[in-house]
Amino acid sequence: MLQQNIILLALFALGIIFNNSLIAAGSGILLILRFVRLNSMLVLLEQRAMEAGLLLLLIAVFVPFAQDKVTLPEVAKTFVSIDGIIAIISGMGAAFMCGCGVNLLETNPQIAGGLVVGSILGVLLLKGIPIGPLAAAGMAAMLLKLISLWRK
Repeated sequence: MLQQNIILLALFALGIIFNNSLIAAGSGILLILRFVRLNSMLVLLEQRAMEAGLLLLLIAVFVPFAQDKVTLPEVAKTFVSIDGIIAIISGMGAAFMCGCGVNLLETNPQIAGGLVVGSILGVLLLKGIPIGPLAAAGMAAMLLKLISLWRK
C-alpha cells in the first residue's frame, strides 16, 4: 500500500515539476481516493474511466461539426485531395494503434508507468505535448510487435 502511494506521490510531484496539470490532477485525485478509502470508486474508475475519457475526447473532436465550423462539402473534399487522403489514412492508423494500446494496457498494466515517464520526458526534452497513454501505448505495442518479429 505504501509503495502505491509513493508511486502516485512521485507522479504528482513530476506533474507539478514539469507543469503537467493532467498528470498532477490525475495522480492527486487517485491519492485522495486512496486516503479516504473510496475503493469502490477506484474499481469504478478502473472499469469506466477509459470509456469516459474517450467519450470526452470524441466530443471535443466533434465540437467543430456541432458549431458548423466544418461543413459536409469540406468533409467530402478530404476524399479527393492528397492532404485529405493522408489525413484519412493517418486517422485509421492512429485508431488502430490506439486500439492496440488499449489491449497492451489491459494485458500489461505496469507499462503505464513507462508511458507516463516517457510522456513527461517528451514534454520536457522534446517540447512535445502529452497526447495520452493510448497513443503512446499504441506506439509501444507496435514497437514491441516489431521487436518480437525481428527476434524470430
